[in-house]
Amino acid sequence: MSEKAARETDEGRDDALRAPARNRAPQTADWQRAHAELGRLARLRAGLDAEEARWLLLAWREKVHARLGYGSFGEYVGRLFGYGARLVQEKLRVAEALERLPELASALELGQVCWSALRELTRVATPETQAEWLAVARGRRVREVEQLVAGHVPGDSPSDPRDPLAVRHVLGFEVSGEVLALVREAFTKIRRDAGESLDDDAALLTMARAVLEGPRDEGRGSYQIALTVCEHCQRGRQDGAGESTPVGPEVVEMASCDAQRLGSLATVGGRREHVGANKARAVQHVPPAVRRLVLRRDHRRCVVPGCKHATWLDVHHIEARAEGGKHEPDNLITLCTAHHRAIHRGRLFVEGGAGVGLTFRHADGNRYGEPLSPAAADAGSKAFRALRGLGFAEGEVRRALAQVAHAGGGDASVEALVRSCLRLLTQRLSCAS
Repeated sequence: MSEKAARETDEGRDDALRAPARNRAPQTADWQRAHAELGRLARLRAGLDAEEARWLLLAWREKVHARLGYGSFGEYVGRLFGYGARLVQEKLRVAEALERLPELASALELGQVCWSALRELTRVATPETQAEWLAVARGRRVREVEQLVAGHVPGDSPSDPRDPLAVRHVLGFEVSGEVLALVREAFTKIRRDAGESLDDDAALLTMARAVLEGPRDEGRGSYQIALTVCEHCQRGRQDGAGESTPVGPEVVEMASCDAQRLGSLATVGGRREHVGANKARAVQHVPPAVRRLVLRRDHRRCVVPGCKHATWLDVHHIEARAEGGKHEPDNLITLCTAHHRAIHRGRLFVEGGAGVGLTFRHADGNRYGEPLSPAAADAGSKAFRALRGLGFAEGEVRRALAQVAHAGGGDASVEALVRSCLRLLTQRLSCAS
């Protein structure tokens, strides 16, 4: 290049640098490009989560893991995606929920909400309330959505008052590898002894009761906890390490089956004291001799088929005490903590009597041990709690749900089950009157 040409090139470059900014193409800053790309990836990831949900659910229903020789669906998905067993269960739960919540499913596909926030919304949203929950969750962080959902149950609107019993509590620990391995082994043993896959709540409950131990006298009830029950509303609070915590109605019902009762509390001279005929003397619900007889008859182990638990056993009334059930051996059976709670939560039903034979059924109507429909079982247990919350007795709700299941309503939604049971229950009430 000649000297003249080089000089003209330099002058042209200087003129371009001195030109007004409006005459040059705008340059996007790195931070803007990074923000745009991350936003694109977030929307893409949400869409992929929606697609993944559909295929996971189909793979589960078609039992792909069994066709490929895997021991479980969790192992199959874990090898594909690296997910843990608990996350696989959550993925399936959310996928099933999205089938009946099309607005939430659409929001996930379009990237309007992330999967973690949607997971929380599916705990409370129904086809009727999904639009409200989606509207209040937009633009919020996952932690904020968790706080919005806390204290609500399916069917609630975001503006409905919170129920303290519906609030879930989180336990967090930092432990060594040795402790982690031992806890995993303990959970595996608890679930193996129960003969089914217990959730973390039931497994931890069983472990805690085993540590606290029970009474040395088989004639006394297992409950050695302080449980205060309001005589008017029947809500219960349990004492633990100096604090009183609200507990669910199933805890009160479990204690009503097999516990010791103190006299009522009242304020006397500015102090809270036990009053009544028994005052501070504990009275065993089930007579000690009868309780010992029932435990010996059931070989001191839970009578649910396949369950091996033989510690912290409760005596359960097949026909509830509130409905006239007696402290007779034929009306009493031995249950472990997990299965006793499952019955009072409506996840497990028992029919018959100790003398004539017992039949256990899942909440979807199938016999215990037969293939379980998770969605139908979940709907059945939720319908059970909803009807109990309306004031219907435990036994009549069980009978109504069993009749609906036998009539082919096992795969119905929670709302459909409640409506069908209400028709049966109101018909019986009108006939009785």
